[in-house]
Amino acid sequence: MPELPEVETVRRTLNQLVKGKTIESVTVHLPRILQRPAEAELFDAILQGQTIRNVERRGKFLRIVLDSTVLVSHLRMEGRYGVYPAGEPLEKHTHVVFHFTDGTELRYKDVRQFGTMHLFTPGEEFLLPPLHKLGLEPLGEEFTYEAFAAKLRGRTTKIKPFLLNQEHIVGIGNIYVDEALHLAGIHPEREAGSLKKAETERLYQAIITTLSEAVEAGGSSIKSYVNGQGEMGMFQHQLKVYGRKSEACYQCGSVIEKTVVGGRGTHYCAQCQPLKHKRARKD
Repeated sequence: MPELPEVETVRRTLNQLVKGKTIESVTVHLPRILQRPAEAELFDAILQGQTIRNVERRGKFLRIVLDSTVLVSHLRMEGRYGVYPAGEPLEKHTHVVFHFTDGTELRYKDVRQFGTMHLFTPGEEFLLPPLHKLGLEPLGEEFTYEAFAAKLRGRTTKIKPFLLNQEHIVGIGNIYVDEALHLAGIHPEREAGSLKKAETERLYQAIITTLSEAVEAGGSSIKSYVNGQGEMGMFQHQLKVYGRKSEACYQCGSVIEKTVVGGRGTHYCAQCQPLKHKRARKD
């Protein structure tokens, strides 16, 4: 699944490719992608004549801001956007086509067909699903050390599933949680509330550093991810633990281990990330 760095890369690419373009019509080949409204005809009617003013992001969701509508799009496992000349043959698994007045098209392809699209009036999207319960933006001004520490305080949940919970912090998926925890030297099974101040500070900085470096590298192309121009991300070449089971840790030389935490495959170095069993703080 594309995580924050990949979605941010797609956002930046789409702003280069479609910002300022006006939608002439929309063709929907797979109506179940549409969640609000669910009717393809109404979806098309609302978007006709609207110009894309900006492409923004909230967590792992794209927010395509138009004249009087906001399109919230979730790529899920395999969703991707691309811009093509009108008339070019459709590739397999192309489910939604936005026809622009300049003779180009924005096409949404999704092999797994899990992606979703919602339309809202501006501002309404933050009050309703799927954006209404999202947590802190780890690359936003709201993500301060104090706000992060407050989220952790008293939590008995293991730190990895805590960080994966989008109601606490958004956009940090499996890859980047493993990488941030390794950079901070924290075992993925530590209780979130057991972290001492120095550990919390290290993890806070590790999250920002990991995600920022991943964004600059264009994300990670672990499976099929590419940006809106068909380009792969390059951060997978910088991964320290994720996907490196049985390989040597770059930091200490110990063997990278893989286990399951919170139902997710988890990579870590037992030497660099020792497990300390402590109860959550009460302060």
